[in-house]
Amino acid sequence: MGKFPALVLVLFISLFFACRAGNDVIVAGSTSVQPYAEVLAEEYMIHYPKNIIDIQGGGSSAGITAAESGTADIGMSSRALKDSEKHLWSVEIAKDGLVMIVHSRNPVHNLTLAQIRAIYAADIKNWSELGGVDAKIHIIAREEGSGTRSAFEELIMGEHRITPRAIIQNSNGAVKQLVADDPASIGFLSLGLVDDTVKALRLDGVAATRENIVNGSYSLLRSFLFVAKEKPAEEVMDYIDFVLSPEGQRLLADEGLIPE
Repeated sequence: MGKFPALVLVLFISLFFACRAGNDVIVAGSTSVQPYAEVLAEEYMIHYPKNIIDIQGGGSSAGITAAESGTADIGMSSRALKDSEKHLWSVEIAKDGLVMIVHSRNPVHNLTLAQIRAIYAADIKNWSELGGVDAKIHIIAREEGSGTRSAFEELIMGEHRITPRAIIQNSNGAVKQLVADDPASIGFLSLGLVDDTVKALRLDGVAATRENIVNGSYSLLRSFLFVAKEKPAEEVMDYIDFVLSPEGQRLLADEGLIPE
């Protein structure tokens, strides 16, 4: 996501923030963290119906910007904070696996890190080069500003750049849907969002499972963060404390994340 969409989100949140009730808590940012934050918010509001938790998307960078400006109480990030952001208050709420996905009928089951990097740099262009059918690889990626993209670039691409030919999608759900519909495509998303509509690839022979992330054999791992301008006020910390509580962490584990 570029600077303009991020600023639009911050402006929207600013207007909403100005009109909200006193006990409302605005949580904005990563579309990877968003569905889990929504599950947690729903459960929290069952216990505390007078406290409204409003969850917004927009991407990790937009969420961090909104938190820093104070227009959101909590920013959600699915990437590590940059050096210029490390003055902000933050807490890790869970860990997540980053998974490569292909169409369920794709005969390729395993890729190495080097092969994934070569695909996304457009050095490998056809599935036949990887033991698949003779078909051009359709590369699906997240937008600039996405925490999922930032994690992918850090964990896999390194100094290499994602090809500008990649088809850009603005959410993990959109990536999954496009891959599910296109037998020649490849994409990446959160482990917790993988279902039987797509196929998760093995990485260097290791399956993308919660167990393999916990035991350290699967290496594509990232942190999900809550971020704020400073240590949050009591009504905001109540929600964060619930997220970090045994009940909140159990809910995250049930949704496929790795609890703290």
